[in-house]
Amino acid sequence: MKKRILGNTGLELPILSFGASSLGQEFRDVQLSEAFESVRTALDLGMNFIDTSPFYGRGMSEILLGLALRDVPRDSYFLCTKLGRYDLAHFDFSAKRVVESVDVSLHRLKTDHLDVVLCHDIEFVPMQQIVDETIPALRRIQASGKVRFIGFSGYPQKIFRFICDQTDVDCVLSYNQYTLQNTRFADESVPYLKSKGVGVMNAGPFSARLLTNATLPAWLKEPESVKDAARRAAAHCASNGVDIAKLALQFSCANDAITTTVAGSANPANIKKWAEWIAEPIDEQLLREVLDLFSPVKNIGHVEGLPENN
Repeated sequence: MKKRILGNTGLELPILSFGASSLGQEFRDVQLSEAFESVRTALDLGMNFIDTSPFYGRGMSEILLGLALRDVPRDSYFLCTKLGRYDLAHFDFSAKRVVESVDVSLHRLKTDHLDVVLCHDIEFVPMQQIVDETIPALRRIQASGKVRFIGFSGYPQKIFRFICDQTDVDCVLSYNQYTLQNTRFADESVPYLKSKGVGVMNAGPFSARLLTNATLPAWLKEPESVKDAARRAAAHCASNGVDIAKLALQFSCANDAITTTVAGSANPANIKKWAEWIAEPIDEQLLREVLDLFSPVKNIGHVEGLPENN
């Protein structure tokens, strides 16, 4: 697995990382055997950066990860979890909850330290609190040794300059905004973040199944024009004997300016397939044709969180 350095942290991460949201049954019911085998498969294939959150399965993802990693040497993988979002509409970025959340995550994950902790989906709250209260609280925990590096995650591109213009963080995570259809993260934010030495990570190469042949989730917020373009692109790929998900994953992982792309599944067969895909060369002609199909809806997204944070 090819690796890249995360900003100024010194962490050498695989270009494809394991997202554990599926272990929280965010998309379907998951058997314990599937969950454990998915983690083992990801590690065996070199996907040794694991991303989770207390929000995923309302704690279930962290708990299952702790069990799956119980007999795995701690120095063989990197753990990233989050704080601040605990349910669909439950957010708490107070300094008091920061301390509690880190300790609960350490207990669930059965470890004495976390490699990365991110403030989760900060666009849902007045973001000045993140600057004034949450980040300073995390820095104090970092000084204690419980957390190695800190940052934040979210969807709107506005959040990255808002926070990083006022304070320093080690890394950030953007999702669904560096894909075949939407490259706003690389276009608008990555050069700025790299100029500040901030490590950049991407999640959601399939854009919540938009760039797959799977049935779209009912909660997907993208406009119909984007969904229609995705269906046409998927059909075009299929006519060329290619799964659009393969092209989507290869595209997201190919950008050298982005350290890692996080993709999640509780299906070991999917994880094996992803590792095979990114080891293969991308079909440049097909990529150009698909990007052309998406050009009328390029970078069209949706409002996420508070309107003023978009």
